[in-house]
Amino acid sequence: MGTTVGLGTAGSYSVLGGETVTNTGPTELSGDLGVAPGTEIVGFPPGDVGGATHAGDAEAGQAKSDLTTAYNNAAGQASDESVGAELGGRTLTPGVYTASSATQITGTLTLDAQGDPGAVFIFQVGSDLTAASNSQVLLLNDAQSCHVFWQVSRSATIGTSADFVGTIMALTSITVDSGADVQGRALARNGAVTLDNNRFTNVTCATTSTSSPTPTDTATSSPTSSPTSTGSPTASPTQSDTSTASPTTSDSASPTSSASSPTAVVPVETSEAAAVGDLAFTGGGPSGPLIVVGLAASLLGVALVVAARRRRVS
Repeated sequence: MGTTVGLGTAGSYSVLGGETVTNTGPTELSGDLGVAPGTEIVGFPPGDVGGATHAGDAEAGQAKSDLTTAYNNAAGQASDESVGAELGGRTLTPGVYTASSATQITGTLTLDAQGDPGAVFIFQVGSDLTAASNSQVLLLNDAQSCHVFWQVSRSATIGTSADFVGTIMALTSITVDSGADVQGRALARNGAVTLDNNRFTNVTCATTSTSSPTPTDTATSSPTSSPTSTGSPTASPTQSDTSTASPTTSDSASPTSSASSPTAVVPVETSEAAAVGDLAFTGGGPSGPLIVVGLAASLLGVALVVAARRRRVS
């Protein structure tokens, strides 16, 4: 397995040439621009430099020295696998890949870090590197462009509208055709760098897995726990039902006491019934009717006495 390549001061550059740097159109560089030992930089503006520009000065000279060290480091790492003339259509895991001669990317090359943000991909190219028009290098599972290195023994060409990833360290020259984007750097040790309406993005390496926030896993587990907390309302109705069951229990008990209390309730009712003779019908056995007749006769006698008195008075 390869180890990351230290770029030293060359790491702040989006583009660094040996003889010249020439640009056409509104190219955008997020980092520094430099050339050494040459001094010629053409096409900025209209090209835009996000960092500093160094042409043949001490800073550019130091960056070139650090580039040479980085180039030798990448070239000297032990190979994990030999690759042929075509990288397009393949999915590669972290490692050092060696092409004995020229190699190219047609279509899509996928680099799969397998969840390791520190995973390193090094390509040792024995001759020229060519990324065909509309080709792309796709990063998967935490792979990062800052850990992808292309050590090219001759020259590199990135085709029209290609989407390229990684730091190109070419011994001779680098050409980036119209509309191609590079997430990384174009660093040429001895020759020229030629640009045409391109965009370069320097990315700082993340030290932790982007799968965690992704922000895309925590957010997923959140909804899962949300339904669980929503379970509270579900439990609430259950308790509500339980308390509703209380009346049921109360109702159940009610009939029972109601069934056993007629004996206790009847005496209250019979005490009122006694005034009108209802007691005779609720109790008293066979003598009940006689009691009724007696009461009726008594009442009749009283009525006759009252009527007689009124007549005397009148």
